[in-house]
Amino acid sequence: MLDRDIKNLAQENLLEEVKNLKDQGYRLVTLSAVESDNHLEIIYHFDKNFQTINFRILFPKEEPIQSISKIYFCAFLIENEIQDHFGVKFKDLVLSFEGHLYLDQKTNLRAPYCSMTIKQEDNGGTN
Repeated sequence: MLDRDIKNLAQENLLEEVKNLKDQGYRLVTLSAVESDNHLEIIYHFDKNFQTINFRILFPKEEPIQSISKIYFCAFLIENEIQDHFGVKFKDLVLSFEGHLYLDQKTNLRAPYCSMTIKQEDNGGTN
């Protein structure tokens, strides 16, 4: 899949676009999530007769994104996974594990897929 094969979509058009695809007989394949600075990019993948449609939404991580699980119930799994791994929130999710689909409630670990930065310090010329 090339970047040109992915259509950019505004959040306010998400549910309308997803409903339109479902009405046309497309199945939801999955969602992909990619972190970029303080934003998250979600790519939605749909298929009908081996023809794929992909579109992306870019949004600030601190803002909730609309769930598509009321249209495609199966989306609740991947949306919960994205919540667990990236620390974002889906609103109107039909079944939310509140960040505990994979992560045990007793652990303090949150959003393990969030980006990490490694800081290299000068050791003063010594090895």
